[in-house]
Amino acid sequence: MVAAIAIEMDKLAEIFQLQEKLNERIGVNLSDLDEAQQTEWVLNYTRAMQQELAELVDSVPWKWWARYQQFDLQNARVEVIDLFHFLVSLAQTLGMSSEDVFEAYLKKNEVNHKRQESGYEKKDTDDSRHI
Repeated sequence: MVAAIAIEMDKLAEIFQLQEKLNERIGVNLSDLDEAQQTEWVLNYTRAMQQELAELVDSVPWKWWARYQQFDLQNARVEVIDLFHFLVSLAQTLGMSSEDVFEAYLKKNEVNHKRQESGYEKKDTDDSRHI
């Protein structure tokens, strides 16, 4: 199990490295951003992800009045990867490494399981502060 996690971490670390190189090639350097620059790039990547989500929605037949639509599985998968590109960039904008993302995911996953065990009947604004 530990070896499998290490391999997966290597893959995630590689994705983060590849995204950093792509961003640099585009002319975007996300290291050492001041707060105004961080704000700008958080908004840029969030808006880009909103557009990619809209494109993902367009991959499925959501127009109940239109008979011509078909589910485009291949395009839906591409849109998920587009989202992932921007999500990794967003994490990098916030100073998160692949290891930071992995560790935060594990902690948040645990919180989500605890919420399900308790019935998640009440919002606890403090249950994620440790992440």
